Amino acid sequence: MSQGSRLQGKVAIVTGGGNGFGAAIARRFGEEGAKVIVTDINVEGGEKVASQNPSNLIFQRQDVTQEADWNMVLDLAFSKFGRVDVLVNNAGTSYRNKPTAEVTEEEWERVFKVNVKSIYLSTKALMPRFIEQGQGGSVINISSTGASRPRPGLVWYNATKGAVTNATKGLAAEYGPHNIRFNTVAPLLSGTGLFSMFTGMEDTPENREKFIGNVPLGRLTDVDDIANMCLYLASDEARFINGTEMVVDGGKCV
Repeated sequence: MSQGSRLQGKVAIVTGGGNGFGAAIARRFGEEGAKVIVTDINVEGGEKVASQNPSNLIFQRQDVTQEADWNMVLDLAFSKFGRVDVLVNNAGTSYRNKPTAEVTEEEWERVFKVNVKSIYLSTKALMPRFIEQGQGGSVINISSTGASRPRPGLVWYNATKGAVTNATKGLAAEYGPHNIRFNTVAPLLSGTGLFSMFTGMEDTPENREKFIGNVPLGRLTDVDDIANMCLYLASDEARFINGTEMVVDGGKCV
């Protein structure tokens, strides 16, 4: 991918940037001129991504469920770059697709903490700074097609993504007058090693074919599909896009 300038001069934070969607988003932002703080609980993955473009990407370890970690990441952004323009709340987790009565309390707690509490903490930490900065901003929350089309077996995971989508709309309405935009991106399952976890089926060619048979565009989500949508929402091209859910699913939810 050639170097561009769609995010020139912008400073972004991408959580869960050590692999999958987050890594692709961080890389894409860096290619388009943004300074990016890549955060992840997985130090090895995060450092590897940041090392691919050291002039634009830096890594900071972060547990998105901890308020102190949010303040630390924001302090780093302001001390190193003097501002923040974009936050991508990409860090998320799930449990293996299984009958809902078998989900443990620990699994339920973890999925709500990582997927929902992180949005609460990020808003609490970032909004006063965004407002003080006085130049608006773009917050992109990674949701899921399961937010609007929940299916058996991942009920509580889908419920967390429903909460993310709903909260994003409320935040868009509340902070829009400050020119702070909130949007969600809702991917279909991608091929990043989570097929069996999300579908409950073994990851075999036959099962993939069966799943892909329901996708009009005939494939799973590529990480760059999500990175490109986030790039648009982060850029000034999307300056009037607020409170929307960008579904990136090849038509599966039609």
